[in-house]
Amino acid sequence: MTERKDMMQLDPDDRLLTVAEAAELLNTSPRFPRRLIEERRIRFVRYGKRHVRIPESALREFIAAGLVEPVTVRGRSRGRAA
Repeated sequence: MTERKDMMQLDPDDRLLTVAEAAELLNTSPRFPRRLIEERRIRFVRYGKRHVRIPESALREFIAAGLVEPVTVRGRSRGRAA
């Protein structure tokens, strides 16, 4: 099997999480990280045919991508009806 040159390199310090560990960090059931993997919405590492691991950095990137910043409304005074 030849190695792909465009393959992303894993950081040696990046912890590889099981699906259960990823679900615990996301505070979800294990089905949610499995669906993310199935839909290719998150990076993962495959071990053999059945085992997968999710790099901790991929989980952080997924969370950051969904982060919605609060909106500040300017020019309105608080507590006054318009």
